[in-house]
Amino acid sequence: MKRDELGDLVAFLTVAEERSFTRAAALIGTSQSSLSHTVRRLEERMGVRLLTRTTRNVVPTEAGEQLMETLRPAFNDIRGRIDALTAMRQRPGGMIRITSSRQAAETILMPAVTRLMGDYPDINVEISVDQRFVDLVGERYDAGVRLGESIEKDMIAVRIGPDLRMMVAGSPDYFARHPKPVTPQDLTQHNCINLRLPTLGGLYAWEFERDGRPVNVRVEGQFICNDVPMIVGAALDGLGLTCLPDDHLAPLVRQGRLVRVLDDWCASFPGYHLYYPSRRLASPAFALLVDALRYRPAAA
Repeated sequence: MKRDELGDLVAFLTVAEERSFTRAAALIGTSQSSLSHTVRRLEERMGVRLLTRTTRNVVPTEAGEQLMETLRPAFNDIRGRIDALTAMRQRPGGMIRITSSRQAAETILMPAVTRLMGDYPDINVEISVDQRFVDLVGERYDAGVRLGESIEKDMIAVRIGPDLRMMVAGSPDYFARHPKPVTPQDLTQHNCINLRLPTLGGLYAWEFERDGRPVNVRVEGQFICNDVPMIVGAALDGLGLTCLPDDHLAPLVRQGRLVRVLDDWCASFPGYHLYYPSRRLASPAFALLVDALRYRPAAA
């Protein structure tokens, strides 16, 4: 059906229900003569008279009554769905799908999402924990959470956490058997736990910086894993040194279960960000999620 044919049907139904070209024209926002021409064009196209016009009234013919019975349920359904969408704007709801690393999902997403769903019962959230980078559009995610430096430039990125630092740490038992490294080069003499990267499958090169001079070290050790919690567990068991963002290790250092080394070689970098396509039209529910996650540094 062409666009003008749908408009003609709307015009006819309005006139037939109002029994007046004058009132129908006012409702639609057009002139009476234009509306009369529209209905006449519909009648000519269908080859049947739909309305009987008198000086005082407009009455549907038998064919007009049949057409009205056909159109009313369809247009009522359309009106109902539009009203429901309007209600969604007034009362946020719907599904929000997010892909995230486990650490960000547990420490940042879940606290905010739990509060949001409690305040807005019509909002549903799905979190997919995945270390790999996914195609948000292709896999129909609304947004993703990753470290700020790894987000593509064509995405909108919203900061949801503080800056982070890499941390090198080992257990007290490990350092009872091995001297603490003083420089990154000393790591070649240590048993280091390697992280297998999820995207390309290579091993993470430990990154350091001091006085503006970057240093990357390819470490070696007995254990390699692509799962951060297992790497943390291996470090706690004394299998070797680990190098991970400090949000994974800092609580364990404070508890005395791990010992931090090479602190003056570890520079800060952008923390977790929520990212989504720049062309995405934000729903009210998604806008609330963004606001709930937005990082607000504590006042000094």
